Amino acid sequence: MSSNFAPQGSFRPVQNAPSPQAPPQSPSAEKFRNLRAEIAKAVVGQEHAVTSVLIGLLCEGHVLLEGVPGTAKTLLVRSLAASLELDAKRVQFTPDLMPGDLTGSLIYNSADGKFSFRPGPVFTNLLIADEVNRTPPKTQAALLEAMAEHHVSVDGDPRALPEPFMVVATQNPVEYEGTYPLPEAQLDRFMLKVNLPLPPREVEVEVLRRHAGNFDPTDLTTAQIHAVAGSDDVLTARAEVAQVEVNVRILDYIVDLVRATREAPAVSLGVSPRGATALLHGARAWAWLSGRSYVTPDDVKALALPALNHRIQLHAEAELDGITSRAVIESILSSVPVPR
Repeated sequence: MSSNFAPQGSFRPVQNAPSPQAPPQSPSAEKFRNLRAEIAKAVVGQEHAVTSVLIGLLCEGHVLLEGVPGTAKTLLVRSLAASLELDAKRVQFTPDLMPGDLTGSLIYNSADGKFSFRPGPVFTNLLIADEVNRTPPKTQAALLEAMAEHHVSVDGDPRALPEPFMVVATQNPVEYEGTYPLPEAQLDRFMLKVNLPLPPREVEVEVLRRHAGNFDPTDLTTAQIHAVAGSDDVLTARAEVAQVEVNVRILDYIVDLVRATREAPAVSLGVSPRGATALLHGARAWAWLSGRSYVTPDDVKALALPALNHRIQLHAEAELDGITSRAVIESILSSVPVPR
């Protein structure tokens, strides 16, 4: 029997990608099943993207959602925020957004003649970075520190961000006018990058049916989404994921996959050790969501594409020949020996 956490789209890089056999039984796992049900009240389809943000939440990782306008990227993250008893803030990234607008700044108080710190929107549990590639590199760098270090530096003083802390960013892949492509260093900070495709016909019909029934995507109260999990539930779930067993042969398999990306002829820059750890943590979370206390090779395969795809740079000649990083990963998954 397939679980509600069955991977879709980007989570099926190979034909035999895993399908969970039993749902997890712990109370915190029940909370995460409820999270998916609440999100589904507003978002139709896009199960792979929903799974990705849940895995990111479980692994203290950040997620980048990419898709053409109108594929429910922002709606998905807003629905997640409404389903959590966590502080959430949304920032619309624009070309004139300054680092201080994101991190906060020192404000002079004339009454006492002192400076006081006014926190920016990054001081939250869930930051929705909408159209992150529309802001200049200086502001992108400020977000990079927060993502990597879980603190921001203002006037030389580091200020810790609340826990849990997670960034879910969105970007549009078809517009280049007025955008600033994310540098490789910042892309590497995202644990997962997931592409949201246009929906199939039956899903699009369901979207229209909901809108015909007066569903308002700008007002999630019309979808009756309720908060079903809080910070304690997230931290408990993270502790359970950390206890999922990983056999040494699985570790060898992950390293072999990552090293194969560096040796592929079409690749100019392969996956770094950070990418290997992202794949490990994602496979652990997927195993937990699948109701298992151990990681299998199929868990690794299921997460290989969203965890590694954005960390590979191709030679210009390979791109001209139509080779994609997805094709490289699929080839590696089919050629690297699977542990038994």
